Amino acid sequence: MILPKIRDPRFVTIRRGGTLTDADHHLLALWAASCAEHVLDLFESARPEDPRPRQAIEHARAWVRGEVTMTQSRSAGGHAMGAARDLRGAARHAAYAAGQAGAVAHVAAHELGAAAYAIKAARAAAPEGEGEAAGRRECRWQRDRLPEAIRELVLDDQRLRSDICWSAFDC
Repeated sequence: MILPKIRDPRFVTIRRGGTLTDADHHLLALWAASCAEHVLDLFESARPEDPRPRQAIEHARAWVRGEVTMTQSRSAGGHAMGAARDLRGAARHAAYAAGQAGAVAHVAAHELGAAAYAIKAARAAAPEGEGEAAGRRECRWQRDRLPEAIRELVLDDQRLRSDICWSAFDC
């Protein structure tokens, strides 16, 4: 589980009673899509004929542009997670990262799921004994791409949810 039991109002949009602006929600979705896309080749090398994870990432970005609905993006995310079901290791984690990115349109807090699964994918793809270092590199790559407007929000979220995200953000 990557979501907290109690929803953080900073990840709930203003119109739903939280404090998250639409602009920041969009930035979270774009960052999550970038995190997932960074490891997407780990899935596509295992299942080049399966477009579902790539489509989830594309839907997350299309949602930001107003080209698809939240429901369409969330659905694409679910299909990407379905692509992971019979896989193991890096390919599975990469598909889950894409699925989480697609779900950010529905629940902004899925942004950490995309990032954490991408880190898990990088760890799993690394040669034996190099997984932790690969995960730290992936974590730093992600942090380097955080837009300034959401940087402190995401870093604080990483600190608060590290334990339920496999300590992926210890970098």
